[in-house]
Amino acid sequence: MRALNVCLVNDSFPPLIDGVSNAVKNYAEIISSNGGKASVVTPYYPNTDDSVWPFPVIRYPSVDMTRLVGYRAGMPFSASVMRRLQSSHFNIIHSHCPITSTMLARTLRDRIKAPLVLTYHTKFDIDIANAVKNKQLQDIALKLLVSNISACDEVWTVSNGAGDNLRKLGYEGRYVVVPNGVDLPKGRVNDEQICQATKGFDLPKGVPVFLFVGRMMWYKGIRLMLDALRRLKADGADFRMVFIGKGTDKDAIKAYARSLCLDDKVFFSPAIHDREVLRAWYCRADLFLFPSTFDTNGLVVREAAACALPSVLIKGSCAAEDVSDGVNGFLIEENADSMAAMLTKLCHCLQTVRQVGESAQYDLYVSWEDSVKQASARYETVIDNYQAGHYPKREQFSDDMLHAAAAMMDYFNRRKDHFDSLKTGAIQMGAEWKAGVQKIGNQAKDKLDNVIRRP
Repeated sequence: MRALNVCLVNDSFPPLIDGVSNAVKNYAEIISSNGGKASVVTPYYPNTDDSVWPFPVIRYPSVDMTRLVGYRAGMPFSASVMRRLQSSHFNIIHSHCPITSTMLARTLRDRIKAPLVLTYHTKFDIDIANAVKNKQLQDIALKLLVSNISACDEVWTVSNGAGDNLRKLGYEGRYVVVPNGVDLPKGRVNDEQICQATKGFDLPKGVPVFLFVGRMMWYKGIRLMLDALRRLKADGADFRMVFIGKGTDKDAIKAYARSLCLDDKVFFSPAIHDREVLRAWYCRADLFLFPSTFDTNGLVVREAAACALPSVLIKGSCAAEDVSDGVNGFLIEENADSMAAMLTKLCHCLQTVRQVGESAQYDLYVSWEDSVKQASARYETVIDNYQAGHYPKREQFSDDMLHAAAAMMDYFNRRKDHFDSLKTGAIQMGAEWKAGVQKIGNQAKDKLDNVIRRP
């Protein structure tokens, strides 16, 4: 088996925390710890210390688009970054975002002649629709998206549902399902850890606790949850609901919860980066609520399963793949009445809920070690196929632009070499001139000293 040297490219990476940045971090850590090499290429974030990682993190220029899309947008055409990447001797490139990251990855592929894999994690048509309101501009963005995806040598998806979404966008090529894993170990933490993690929250014993972890965005199904909780409260049910996460819709979500008079039962926590603290929250809750039809894999559902916490999911959603209602999770229709009815029923049979959670732990849990092991084996196949010429050249309408950008970066790098050479020569000439002047001065001083000492 060859030694892997993987270039992992993504638009997000810590300090920005989301499911895809977590996936990239785990890929890099596990590949590096198993005898391979991995480097992460991601947009620049200010005040970030990347020396904490046991693998190289290469930042390229970015602009702050946080208010619009929640991220810094990468500017992938950097001559100095491309030069560093070209010298890193990668034997495979793996992009985890089909927009700017894949544009950078395609340009790098042209320079180093290594295969390019793309993992499709997210329903980008929804992200584009949220960020761009003009329908014509949306169509252009989707065309570029599909072009980028189609240009890759192999496409992976994290679920069958993600593959279905790709087809909906217009992608016609082949794809391979390579599911993501979970970096939480199986099992529960002790009661002391749970008390420490949840202190300061009004969580009475014997009262059901519902939990949500993720980006605080409306498209996660959060309005549906709050409307269902309002119905529960109106019916006299006692419960607590905790939202953990951050996002551009969080203030609006909190305001909506207040308008429903849920302040005494619904609580909000910032994003939790300490995995053990987050694990304690999963262990404290009775049900994980995740009515999202946006997510293509729902890693948080598997994180909850690691702690034997069952989830309430939308029937037919990607997050509900491999879930059987009442066996290893609970399935509802995509409306507040359906969720309210399910929660009302489950609040009266928490022992059954716990049994379903144990089944979820057994059926749904996938470790990151197993996931990356599967991916690494597939890397070998991709490299072999690429070297054997089995991947046809995939010309796309955007190729001319990328070739031009690559040529421009090559030009800038050649000019930099030229100016660096001139600078080095000038410094050397200056040093020689200084030494010559000093030598002449010393000779003149010696002659003058001899004249002065002459009788």
